[in-house]
Amino acid sequence: MSYRPDPAASRLAAGRTGTVIVAVPIINSWYFSTVMAGAEAVCADAGLEFQVIGLSNDEARNRLLDEDRQIERRADGLILVDVRITPEQVASLERRNVGLATVGRSVHGHPAVCIDDEHVGRIAAEHLLGLGHERLAIIGGLADDPMNFDVPKSRRRGFEQELDARGISLDPGLVANGNFSVADGVEAMNDLLAHPHSPTAVFAMSDEMAFGAVTAMKSAGLNPGIDVSIIGVDDHEFSSVIDLTTIRQPVVDHGARAARLLLASMEAEPNAGSATNASFVHRPELELIVRATTGPPNAT
Repeated sequence: MSYRPDPAASRLAAGRTGTVIVAVPIINSWYFSTVMAGAEAVCADAGLEFQVIGLSNDEARNRLLDEDRQIERRADGLILVDVRITPEQVASLERRNVGLATVGRSVHGHPAVCIDDEHVGRIAAEHLLGLGHERLAIIGGLADDPMNFDVPKSRRRGFEQELDARGISLDPGLVANGNFSVADGVEAMNDLLAHPHSPTAVFAMSDEMAFGAVTAMKSAGLNPGIDVSIIGVDDHEFSSVIDLTTIRQPVVDHGARAARLLLASMEAEPNAGSATNASFVHRPELELIVRATTGPPNAT
């Protein structure tokens, strides 16, 4: 009779949805979309459906996790990328048997993938100071930050710690918001170049902002790495095209690793022991990639 079982109905009968949700604060960002791609590939290999949700503020997050909305009927697991979650919301997900993994933040008792963002700032400062720069600037942060991101704060903290250790102070006037975008990176660099004591080197907290900074410098007739040095973060696929010095992190692997850890935790028996339920934080390695956009200060 040409009967075909309905996979969705079969999963529902088994008490599973066969779906994983990944929630990000900014869907159209290169970093977040690349993390999503890594997670999606792992879920596809496991035969799971994959759903992306944008959470631009706490209200959107609360709507997603509200018990009345029954996320357990929509997904077996949830990956939160740079999204805060309260202890009460974690406990609620556990009661409803919804798996949880995070990227960029750690949650006790659940797997996480997190780089050391303070170390990112220290690497950038060490490189620029080692070249002889002392008048340094930062492009990073968000002018409007409803989700209260830790990344810009942590990277700046690490950067300033390294400067303080060398007896150098960061001029607050040489810190500009780049909003993690190319267009705002252009505006931020223009502001820095207009400063009465413009910097000889700039730490951009993402490659996308560094791309914008390089564009602004060239428009002003300046040569990156000669007139002003610039270092980014990520090793975006276009970074090698413009010869950008950057701090490489394996972005696609963040999502893939988080998805694998989530699936492993979902397959484990509940209360199987501390080895299963203990919080596991994976720390991806960072690598300084030196290219042409950094060099010694220009004597002129």
